Parts: sequence; C-alpha cells; structure tokens
Amino acid sequence: MILKELTSNLAILITCLFIYSQLTNDSSLRTSSSLRKKVIAGALAGVLSNILMQYSMHFDQTIIDLRHIPLVLVTYYGGSIPSLVAASFIIIGRFFISFGESSLLAIIFIVLIALAALTARKLKGGKRAKIFFSLTASNILFTILILYLISDTGILLVMIPSYWVISYIAGFSSFYVIEYVRENQKMMLQLKTESTTDALTGLNNVRKFDQIFNSVSEEARKKDERLSFLFIDIDHFKSINDTYGHKEGDEVLIELGNLLTNAVRSFDIVSRNGGEEFTVILLDCPTDRAVQIGERIRESVENHSFLLTTGETIGVTVSIGVACYRETTKSPEALLNDADEALYEAKRTGRNKVCVA
Repeated sequence: MILKELTSNLAILITCLFIYSQLTNDSSLRTSSSLRKKVIAGALAGVLSNILMQYSMHFDQTIIDLRHIPLVLVTYYGGSIPSLVAASFIIIGRFFISFGESSLLAIIFIVLIALAALTARKLKGGKRAKIFFSLTASNILFTILILYLISDTGILLVMIPSYWVISYIAGFSSFYVIEYVRENQKMMLQLKTESTTDALTGLNNVRKFDQIFNSVSEEARKKDERLSFLFIDIDHFKSINDTYGHKEGDEVLIELGNLLTNAVRSFDIVSRNGGEEFTVILLDCPTDRAVQIGERIRESVENHSFLLTTGETIGVTVSIGVACYRETTKSPEALLNDADEALYEAKRTGRNKVCVA
C-alpha cells in the first residue's frame, strides 16, 4: 500500500511538472526572474504540494507523501522568494488537513527542507549534486520525524526504505523532466531565432523582412501613411572578398550592420536581404526625410574605417536607392522594385550616392 501511494504521488508530480513546463514555455523560472514570476511559481509549487497531500498515506495523524519535491525544485531554480511562498502554501494546506503535534512537526519539517534546499544552491558542484544534497537532507529529516511519530517497527521497516527510494526517484525524475523540457524549449527558441535572424549580422533576414514588410505595407495602406524604403548595396564588395578574403568580407558586413542600426531611427527596420544587400523600412516617413537618412547612412559608411581581423583598416562606400509610398510609388508592393531601380541608377551613375525612384 505504501509503495502504491508513493507511486501515485510520483505520477501526479511528473504530470503536473510537465504541464507547467509546457505552459511556461520560454519563460522558465530563474533566480533572475521577476518578483511576480517567482511568487506565481512558488504558489503553483505550493498548490502542487497540497495536491500531493490529498493523495497521501495516513497513519493516525501522520501523513506521508512527496510534498517536499516541488519545494526543493522551486527553491533550486528560483531561490528564496518562491521557496518562502511554496512553504507558506504547504503549511497552510497542512493545517486544513488536521491540527496537532504531527502537523506542527510537519511545519518544522518543511521549513528545514526549505533551508536545506537554499543551502544546497550555494554549494559548489553540479546540478545533480545539489539536488542530491537537498533530497538526502529531506530524507534524513523525514526519517527522524517518522521515527519520533511511529513506533511500529514493521511499518517503519517498509515505510522508510520505500520513502527514500521513491523520494530519490521522484526528485531526479522531476529534475530530468524540467531540464529536458527546458533544453527542448531552448533549442526551439534558437531555431525560431535563426529562422528570422541573419546569423552573421544579427539583423532581420529575408524571411523576417518579408513578414514585416507585408505587415507594415498593409498598415500603411489602411492608415494612408507614407512608407519609405531604402535599398542599400556595398560598392565593389566582390573586390573586397577577392582582395582580403571572405572572412574579412564578413567583418565588413557585420560592421555595416552596426552602422545602419545606429544611423536610422529606433523604430525603423533594418534587414540583411542577402549577400551585400541591406534594406531599411522607414515607417511613416516622407521622401525628403528618407533621403536625409540615406545620406546620413552613406556619409557614415564613407567616413568609417572598417577594421579587419588582421588589424588593417579599409574604406567602404555604399549606393542607396530610395522609394516612398504615396510620393514616388503608387502602391506599397511596388516599393521594392522602385527602390531597386533607384539603386541601379546610383550604381550606374558613379556609386557612393543616394538616388530617388
């Protein structure tokens, strides 16, 4: 019966932790989390512990369950604040079940486990070692408590070893579930980021650009706002790669990405659309203002000394094509083509200049 009840606790525990990990997604509990998140996580851990107490074993007024596992985990991942919140919920829940000597000892048991878990966080060593320390401390505390409350040797010989085994299994299984889900969430977030971000410059890639451009184009049409577009191309970039190598060419692209980000307004959208081609979407921006921003970019690049990994510096220039919806262009969808034609005109007429569609 003891093994059966503890196994039920384990099943409930793992299921709830998995659901919680899925719901929190990429906002997992950490020591750097906000106070609100820590309080919520602590409260949820306390609720889970109370659920486990509802499926506990009763020996007179003594209750045996795995309520300490959520407390250990939330303390390990979140620190003292969620630990205090969780412990408070557990203590309140225990008083609702019964009030007496065993409940008072249970409070001491929970407080000591919280302190042990907080101590374990500060120990040197890996994650597993800290979890092992917390679980071992809780098992020892449980053994001392149960030896005081129960005198039946037959029950103790079954209960104590069963509790230790299930406690370790529950603790490490819970830890494994959380770490496994977190790792998968981290990988998914990385893949999601890589699918929309240029790996070299950190700017939006062409896929993200398409999503944003379609969105802002529709918004500009609905609000009848002006929308400007800059098409930027590095002059003679092939010769840079041929002369200095592709590694140095990449350094130029990275530096140019930083220059573009610093030269535009904070709400404008900078993307690398491939190779040496960059774009800037200028929101609610007329043609004359777009030309000013384009000239600022052109001058910033021309006056910048691009540092290569060899320590050598080189000069780089860019050509820029400008188009503006409602002023140079009839529809937002035509901005790309019009700006591209303006860029071609800048290239054709000498480079290192800004041309308007």
